[in-house]
Amino acid sequence: MKTTIYPSKAADRILRQIIERGMDFKKKDIAAVSRILEDVHRGGDQALIRYVNRFDAPHLPIGKLKVSAGEMKKAKQSVDRSFVRSLKRAAAQIESFHRRQLPRSWFATERTGTFLGQMVNAVDRAGIYVPGGTEGKTPLVSSVLMGAIPAKIAGVKKIVMATPPIRNGQVSPHLLAAAEQAGVDEVYKIGSAWAIAALTYGTETVPQVDVVVGPGNIYVTLAKKLVAGTVGIDMIAGPSEILVIADDSANPDYVAADLLSQAEHDVLASAMLITDSKTLADAVRGSVKQQLDGLSRKEIASGSLDRYGAIFVVADMDTAFDLANRIAPEHLELQVRDPFAQVGQIRNAGAVFIGEYTPEPVGDYIAGPNHVLPTAGTARYASALSVGNFLKKTSVVYYSQDAFKKEAADIIRLADTEGLTAHAAAVKIRLKK
Repeated sequence: MKTTIYPSKAADRILRQIIERGMDFKKKDIAAVSRILEDVHRGGDQALIRYVNRFDAPHLPIGKLKVSAGEMKKAKQSVDRSFVRSLKRAAAQIESFHRRQLPRSWFATERTGTFLGQMVNAVDRAGIYVPGGTEGKTPLVSSVLMGAIPAKIAGVKKIVMATPPIRNGQVSPHLLAAAEQAGVDEVYKIGSAWAIAALTYGTETVPQVDVVVGPGNIYVTLAKKLVAGTVGIDMIAGPSEILVIADDSANPDYVAADLLSQAEHDVLASAMLITDSKTLADAVRGSVKQQLDGLSRKEIASGSLDRYGAIFVVADMDTAFDLANRIAPEHLELQVRDPFAQVGQIRNAGAVFIGEYTPEPVGDYIAGPNHVLPTAGTARYASALSVGNFLKKTSVVYYSQDAFKKEAADIIRLADTEGLTAHAAAVKIRLKK
């Protein structure tokens, strides 16, 4: 990790490199994903199974794409009690947090003769994409909970999960146990762009859904980008990132550990520190080097830090918060003396973690807020995955005859101004009566 003074031209170059990483899709990738989407759209199950057999499970037949009740039962019996206990705590706390997000339908009659309002309804079907991990050994159970629980709270009638199988055609029992806990109705053994295609267009086996959410690799992300509009999606997410704002009261080992917790995700992940203490900056750099040696994913974390790790030394905390808002990070940690006095200075961040005992992994797994967050500066305008991603709002309008007559002239004036004479005529014809 390099230490750079901010503001400076060197700091601007580093920031540009970090913010723009991983979101520039290559033409060959766009062409490849477009071809996959079209293949599954036209070919249905036959096209889908070709991709599954080629890239994931060579001998999986079409009839086994859907996880059976027997497989679900076996998975539940095979996971240990301590995992189930942790899973239930996480699910309960995620559910409690997301229930507070549920909006209500409302109606108003303030203007005489009118009845106006908004009906809130869930989509009928939602697709939850969950990466399978490395040959089922690193199942992302938290992604199951974060995707399915908000959908369940929203009132979605059918929740469908897609996750790639391992080579023997099975799905991690931990993922299946999480799916049952979260209220998933059906699980399909499909991954990558062909899973997004199947959920978007439907096949003979896989039902078409209205919304697709969940993280994934570049092919999943690009597929979601290309089908957005045909279905609803949560966001176009790039590589993971963390930004820590720390002063000289921070524990450098804690800061270093938190930076590494994101760097181990991916060589494109970014870990940044902003501090007004050169002493802390030096201590964190030293601790990062020391802690790297003990990581199982040392090479990935090291590659991430070399390319997209950065320490920015600023003159004061006001500058630190200005810079943080410019970056608009996915995860932002506050490790300063009085974090609650300063949290109000943060305007742009996917999630904020306050104090030295709230490392980012607390939010990844168990705190309650969603861990599917905007990346690459999109926290300037975007938000975490929520119950709202599975809801749609319908306006309701009623006018009595008297209320209609009272506002008719204004409607006609506005319609005539826009040159929409048929709009105006639809009002005038009622005035003739």
